[in-house]
Amino acid sequence: MKSILYSLCSLLFLSLLGSCKQDKKETERTGEIKTEETMEKSETIKLLVGTYTNKESEGIYTVDFDQVTGKLRNKQLVASTSNPSFLKISKDGKRVFAVNENDPGTVTSFKWDEKGTQLIVIDQQPSAGAHPCFLELNEAEDKLAVANYSSGTVSVFGVGPNGELAPGPQVREHQGSGPVMPNQESAHAHCSLFSKGQDLLYAVDLGADKVFSYHIDGQGKLGAQKLALSLTPGDGPRHMVFHPTKEWAFIITELSSTVVSVKVDPETGSLTKIDQQSTLPEGFKGENACADIHISEDGKFLYASNRGHNSIAVFSVGDNGKLQLMGTTATEGDWPRNFTLSPDGKFLLVANQNSDSITVFKLDGQTGMPVYTGNQIELSMPVCLVFEGQ
Repeated sequence: MKSILYSLCSLLFLSLLGSCKQDKKETERTGEIKTEETMEKSETIKLLVGTYTNKESEGIYTVDFDQVTGKLRNKQLVASTSNPSFLKISKDGKRVFAVNENDPGTVTSFKWDEKGTQLIVIDQQPSAGAHPCFLELNEAEDKLAVANYSSGTVSVFGVGPNGELAPGPQVREHQGSGPVMPNQESAHAHCSLFSKGQDLLYAVDLGADKVFSYHIDGQGKLGAQKLALSLTPGDGPRHMVFHPTKEWAFIITELSSTVVSVKVDPETGSLTKIDQQSTLPEGFKGENACADIHISEDGKFLYASNRGHNSIAVFSVGDNGKLQLMGTTATEGDWPRNFTLSPDGKFLLVANQNSDSITVFKLDGQTGMPVYTGNQIELSMPVCLVFEGQ
């Protein structure tokens, strides 16, 4: 009996020793110590990162994001291109579109190579304006709308079945200015969105304090410019997002640090103001410039980034479209330009432009508030975050 017990103990010891050696090799390979958390099932997806290439960055990067642990790892340069400050991925994930925020500006379409590790240029076209900063695909993915900031224009490109961009886009120019100088010395288109019905194009103009709309006919032609909404002088509207189920939209204002909720008339395209709330806590006196805005998939919580206060503001959305500021969470970095929600809605990731970092937050399912996970990764001047499939 003693002999049998001795043999069993010896086998158990050797098994444990082999396991420890394997874990040591894995730790040496990944540089990561295994814990109960990291031994959970991994659900890794790709995060695409657009950057400014003024410092160390060389273009577009991918980072692996673990939807279980919230960890970021394996940063890879996938496309060398100048100032890809805003990205859009096709629904099937096979095409990537990027602005090149220069003067004159360009727009570039990419496809993945056979291994899915590098982006290959399909086409590049002039954006028909200066410093393009935003782009959007329509539902059919045969049109690409681009906002050219410095020239105050929007351009709509035809998109071919292989991702090629039709030369000679339809261009519409904005006029207008506001009281905040030099930001509003002239029109500055900052966002271009297709309506839910796909028959309108909205253009948010920071310099003119206005949202314009353009009807799109059955042949894809843009109609005349119409005024959808005039904001308070000095607001500086920047980005807009639609509510997932109701005829509402939400506009973030860069210069007055607020979020404006509006009712959308799907027939005329007009926007009617419902509410306007500050993104900053009461008593804050420093300088601030809002940047990005997103809404949860269920439409209950709205998120906005504060550059200067360096935080994410969280609002609850009422049944009447009115907003209540739930609080703010520090982004653990400097100048949070862009952020995104993970596809499962459990995490919020922030691109901190000036501190060269991407930080990860877990979202509280009840309150919607982000809680810092301690996870982050260094990357030079990140300014756009897009998950595959988004």
